[in-house]
Amino acid sequence: MSGDGSPEISVDGTGLRVAVVAARWHAEVMDGLLEGARRALAASGVTDVVEVRVPGAFELPVAAARLAAAGFDAVVTLAVVIRGGTPHFEYVCDAATSGLTQVAVGTGVPIGFGVLTVDNEAQALHRAGLRGSREDKGAEAVLAALETVVALREVAPRRG
Repeated sequence: MSGDGSPEISVDGTGLRVAVVAARWHAEVMDGLLEGARRALAASGVTDVVEVRVPGAFELPVAAARLAAAGFDAVVTLAVVIRGGTPHFEYVCDAATSGLTQVAVGTGVPIGFGVLTVDNEAQALHRAGLRGSREDKGAEAVLAALETVVALREVAPRRG
């Protein structure tokens, strides 16, 4: 299971502004990811949250870039891409991953990467944070982004 060895993360996100960008494809999985993100934000004390929905994973980088430039402390991105019988899977996964990496490095704004790249729907459901899921990748993406914000604030405060 991919979650083996993951660290326990608990972050005080009080006062942080966080944007969550979620794709629309695969509604059941996305509902789980979004709920997990919402639970983690609330548990961390984050109350200033904006949610934006985009068509799919390919659109995440442009939305994340705009939100990072708008002054959010972190942007959490959520999507699911399920492998099919064509190279489309590789193109979309690479574009989303590379694009989000560019946004994070280029802006200095932590990006929570909650993009599931799976072989089938069952794998996605196991990671979606739904009742019976083994993992909650929506919550994990939030916590990773928040922990990064806090860690960077301590050593390299954001300017501007």
